[in-house]
Amino acid sequence: FYLSLKREEKKGKLQKQICQVVLDHFEKQYTAELGDAWSSVREVLTSPQCWQHALLLNRFSQCPGLESSLAEQGFHPAFPAALPYLPAAFRCYVRPAPVRFPAQKHQPGTLKGYYLLNAASLLPVLALEVKDGEDVLDLCAAPGGKAVAILQCACPGHFHCNEYDDLRSRWLEQTIESFIPDPLINLIMVSKLDGRQIGALQPEVYDKVLVDAPCSNDRSWLFSADPQQAVLRLTQRKELSSLQFQLLRSGIRALRPGGSLVYSTCTLSKAENTDVINLILNSCRDVMPVDISAMARGVSQEFSFLSGTQQHELLVLPEKGRAWGPMYVAKLKKVSST
Repeated sequence: FYLSLKREEKKGKLQKQICQVVLDHFEKQYTAELGDAWSSVREVLTSPQCWQHALLLNRFSQCPGLESSLAEQGFHPAFPAALPYLPAAFRCYVRPAPVRFPAQKHQPGTLKGYYLLNAASLLPVLALEVKDGEDVLDLCAAPGGKAVAILQCACPGHFHCNEYDDLRSRWLEQTIESFIPDPLINLIMVSKLDGRQIGALQPEVYDKVLVDAPCSNDRSWLFSADPQQAVLRLTQRKELSSLQFQLLRSGIRALRPGGSLVYSTCTLSKAENTDVINLILNSCRDVMPVDISAMARGVSQEFSFLSGTQQHELLVLPEKGRAWGPMYVAKLKKVSST
């Protein structure tokens, strides 16, 4: 066992080689966009050993003694009760020291007790504020962590989880099967539609829409194993904002008047974050920004944010001891029918 563990450690180290071409690209872009903040962010992003993992507990699976065990190991609740929206069943634990809790394997017919994730990825869910009975669309749902988190918060009337990519769609289905019991699964529709078309296919159907858009994932791109693939990714990077804009516009069209939409990415890139939201606000007359600064203030002990953002957006910056993110979140509301 010890030898196999050492082999896994060695394998992990081999796989975690920094891709220089990506780092050079980020160095130029993020020095310009983030200023002095980039050096500390870069230190975390290039040091996987200091990355942290949170545990989102599954309310549908009882694990006796888990919470007391987590407390003994130095874990504490990630989100304070003072947040504008924090359902009682939503329980997430973190600890300052970077330790990875053991993952649970997928076993058909058995629900997992917790989901390991970057704690910042739960902020879009808390910003969405889903309530019981609402019709919800998760436009780009794989691998399924945010869908699982939404179902920890409320029981939607109808929950549509969409994932265009075939492989990622199967991953999504497995995640749902691992965390959600049968009666509730019947309320979930998993589709493999082009997210850009859903708004036209289902106009004004949903109360809440989450657009967790495909983006240039800074953490994984920095460790691209194939330099040629990395160069291709960087070449195609500028096309992502167009896709994100189209997905957002589709999500807005699928939203009922009065409904809310949350847009999120896991990149620091201004072109994929603030610029996309500004383009939507300038081109869509039926949406308005929603202030999420109260949520940001409420979690400021656990997360570090880029200063100078608008009240309807936030950008989580990874830093040592709070190595969450990157995660961009923006919230919009539909004010009238198109």
